Amino acid sequence: MSATATPMPGETPEAAALPAAGSSFYTAMRLLPKERREAMYAVYAFCRVVDDVADDGGPREVRAAELDRWRADIDALYAGHPPARVKPLEEPMRRFDLKREDFQAVIDGMAMDAEEDIVAPSEAKLDLYCDRVASAVGRLSVRIFGMPEADGIRLAWHQGRALQLTNILRDIDEDAERGRLYLPMEKFHKIGLMNPTPQSALAHPRLGEVCAAVAAEAEEHYRQTWAIIERSPRRATKAARLMAAAYRLYLDAVVKRGWAAPRARVKPGKLPLLLVALRHGIL
Repeated sequence: MSATATPMPGETPEAAALPAAGSSFYTAMRLLPKERREAMYAVYAFCRVVDDVADDGGPREVRAAELDRWRADIDALYAGHPPARVKPLEEPMRRFDLKREDFQAVIDGMAMDAEEDIVAPSEAKLDLYCDRVASAVGRLSVRIFGMPEADGIRLAWHQGRALQLTNILRDIDEDAERGRLYLPMEKFHKIGLMNPTPQSALAHPRLGEVCAAVAAEAEEHYRQTWAIIERSPRRATKAARLMAAAYRLYLDAVVKRGWAAPRARVKPGKLPLLLVALRHGIL
């Protein structure tokens, strides 16, 4: 799949470039004016394809080579001669002053998954991963949203980490099936598990303590996210507000469910998500 979103069978190119209808991301982006919405869809398509390369792009050396080609294509975009698959990013780049280093950081984050299955990274490595795969996307997004520069960067820093830690907690079982464990090593050391594997970590009787500590960090990032949102122009934070509120429902749901096996997959009900959309989708 390319960043211009090669369609699946029966799918139009336009549909392939869009997030899933009904998702919180799709709803949030629909709140934006047309030129900002289309810019976000172009960024989304880029993120989607490099994520697909990292997760499902074949042998590791093939994935690494393809991500290198994406790095070269981004460089070419900023040099003024973009290949076809990054051409949709050209107008957003110019209109919203999107930074080359943020696109490259997203690719570097995907490369972390492509190079190896991440298992109990250090706190520092986990933070770097969150910055690359989530906060870098946030930095691209806040420029498209029209956020003031300083608070926009702070918002991307906190909200990216809040959302990514929520994803990690929500997906611990699915990640383990792929041989991955994103919960940090230091927190396992505190419960006496020195060399965790995905299987030993998820079977450990004190897994809940590790997850609760990560959830507390996510909660603090949400708190900082809302502090920035509340002092920022409402129109420029509409999409960020909806995303923060919707993802917080997921965090609350996994905390309420708990960490004992078997862990049912959680998804907030339609009514809470509708209420979030109504509350934060209206000026």
